[in-house]
Amino acid sequence: MTRRTVRIAMNGVTGRMGYRQHLVRSILALREQGGLDLGDGTVLWPEPVLLGRREHALREIAERYGLEHVSTDLDTVLADPDVDVYFDSQVTSAREESLRKAIAAGKHVYTEKPTATGLAGALELARLARDRGIRHGVVQDKIFLPGLRKLKRLVDAGFFGRVLSVRGEFGYWVFEGDWQPAQRPSWNYRAEDGGGIVVDMFPHWEYVLHELFGRVTSVQALATTHIPQRWDEHGKPYDATADDAAYGIFEIEGGAIAQINSSWAVRVHRDELVEFQVDGTHGSAVAGLRHCRAQHRGATPKPVWNPDLPATEVFRDQWQEVPDNAEFDNGFKEQWELFLRHVHTGTPYHWDLLAGARGVQLAELALRSSAEGRRIDVPEVAL
Repeated sequence: MTRRTVRIAMNGVTGRMGYRQHLVRSILALREQGGLDLGDGTVLWPEPVLLGRREHALREIAERYGLEHVSTDLDTVLADPDVDVYFDSQVTSAREESLRKAIAAGKHVYTEKPTATGLAGALELARLARDRGIRHGVVQDKIFLPGLRKLKRLVDAGFFGRVLSVRGEFGYWVFEGDWQPAQRPSWNYRAEDGGGIVVDMFPHWEYVLHELFGRVTSVQALATTHIPQRWDEHGKPYDATADDAAYGIFEIEGGAIAQINSSWAVRVHRDELVEFQVDGTHGSAVAGLRHCRAQHRGATPKPVWNPDLPATEVFRDQWQEVPDNAEFDNGFKEQWELFLRHVHTGTPYHWDLLAGARGVQLAELALRSSAEGRRIDVPEVAL
């Protein structure tokens, strides 16, 4: 067995997502399992280079996990010929410039979303990567969730017949920060810093709908700021200038309609923090992070509306749990494995910067729809 080191510059690992999901649960988990076996006698050994602005925080993480390489100088890291891949999980406003530099340096790039603050920038990144001849990928973690993988299994099996509608509910109450600390960074609620639930979540909804049901052809959205004042990490009040909730309707090629509510100002009364209900002519299903329940048309009850009598049926009990039929690993880690295989063996990979641009486009058009109060067509993107 030959071990081949792949050095990955990881920018933004002091942030919640970069640290927890990408560093600890993906790259370090790969190291704990002995590397990534490519199946041809080669094992890829990921060697992270921790990159960011706060050197003391980076060194603390490095010492905690016995890592060697730490830097606060992006240009120096990108100039290092031993660095193979650049990964970005910084705040959105800093991402586009860093990705441009990494592409110009000839590094393969893998990045969180949104890839840029606007569609023009996102498409330009995809063009630059294509012209430079590097491999590139965008994190699309939701489709690797166990619940959505089981939902896709139903789609692929033709369980639904003709899909009629998709209804999604996402969100939870993010504390304002005055009497209890907020669970999300304060920049998420400042538009000037790249915050907002539309730019954060609509790129997710684009690839979820695209992968499972088809391309989004139109969007109508209402974005709003329910909580106008919040308190930051230092306990200081600030004006929330970004949207914290958005209510969207999406037309999908083939005729299905999706409605997805996204909110950081909603208290959870559902089984999981995100749930999608799919209704079709032959059956329906409800999928969350881990679970998926289905009801076929042959087993569909016949409820009758009668407000004068209490309900005697437990509607949730009328659905059947879709079995795992497999062991599911961490979704972020699984996509990292696919991307690293793509980098080193050229295996097909379609979650690239062009796919990331589609997510940026949908968020951009949704905000325009909200501002103008109308439905907007979503054209296909191309380089």
